[in-house]
Amino acid sequence: MAGPALGAHRQPWRLGPRGERWFDLGLTLFLLLPALPYALFVDAVDGLLMLAQITPLALRRHHPVAVFTVVAAATAVQPLLNQHPLWSQFAFPIAVYSVARYAGPRWAAAALATGLVGAGIAAVDWLHGFGADLLTLENLTAYSVTIALFVVVAWTLGTLGRTRQAYVDALVERGARLEREAAQQAALAAIDERHRIAREMHDVVAHGLTTIVVQADGARAAAAHDPSVTGPALATIAATGREAIAELRRMLGLLRAEEAPTAPQPRLGDLVTLLGEARAAGTRVVAQLPEPLPAVSDGVALTTYRIAQEALTNVRKHAGPEATATVALRVETGAIVVEVADDGRGAATHDDGRGLGLAGMRERVAAHGGTLATGPAAGGGFTVCARIPL
Repeated sequence: MAGPALGAHRQPWRLGPRGERWFDLGLTLFLLLPALPYALFVDAVDGLLMLAQITPLALRRHHPVAVFTVVAAATAVQPLLNQHPLWSQFAFPIAVYSVARYAGPRWAAAALATGLVGAGIAAVDWLHGFGADLLTLENLTAYSVTIALFVVVAWTLGTLGRTRQAYVDALVERGARLEREAAQQAALAAIDERHRIAREMHDVVAHGLTTIVVQADGARAAAAHDPSVTGPALATIAATGREAIAELRRMLGLLRAEEAPTAPQPRLGDLVTLLGEARAAGTRVVAQLPEPLPAVSDGVALTTYRIAQEALTNVRKHAGPEATATVALRVETGAIVVEVADDGRGAATHDDGRGLGLAGMRERVAAHGGTLATGPAAGGGFTVCARIPL
């Protein structure tokens, strides 16, 4: 099996919460190893001081300021008790690192300032313990800078660690926010797609079934008087049914597979065919279409076609057998207007509160930033007028 590619990115090794606790405990015990024998066999006072300086480090991650305060206080007491360095004084830079790493920048600055002042005090105390003749400016400067260097390095490492953790936290939060936004966008897109499919299904099914029902009712009523009319009616029913089935298969194919074959969406030129189908279904239709038809985008063309289709379907369903529908298409300033008016029974039968036709029209027009006006026409009948920006 081939190994990982050279230079492949690897996640940095990190301690978990349990590992951090064990690390802090191990560090504290390691520093305490010399302190316990020192307290028992050398100097009990210095041993207790070492315990006071080292023991708080076990809690340095969760209580960095309190730990630093205890360690700094124990270190400040040391010049009053002795004049020589202790092993436990390594706890002070560790406490400074902990404040800079796990507390805020203000606490870190305070710890740094305390450490720099303590470096000068420790240099004076140790040099005085080694001999008064060694307490010179040169020696004092060398000792102060050396001790301060431990403090500054500890503060720098802690500050870098805190800054890096803040950067990582910001990246994680941003990633989580982007993930939430992507999920919301996907949910909204799914809702929009369901609405679009619902509109398409309603337009296809309502148009096809209305034509079939109207033709079937007309053929049944006329069959008793003139059986010859049933042939054209049945042919229209069969053609309309096949067209509706083809449309349904096309949309269901889109739902089942991303690469399903699709038929072209209706264009403005298909309005002529739509009007012919309406006339064949028995509806008297007057067309007022410009020549040539205007060039519009595919979305505007589809919306215009569907509005005319749905309006004619409503005419067949509600206006009555003797109604005449007028379909007008015109271009105004920056918009295309499609208007379907009939002289039938009027508005009372156009909306029973259960249909989706008018609601679907409003959604389609609103998606393009247009307006839709529906209502009773002057002198009777019903009018649907949509204005769609180009």
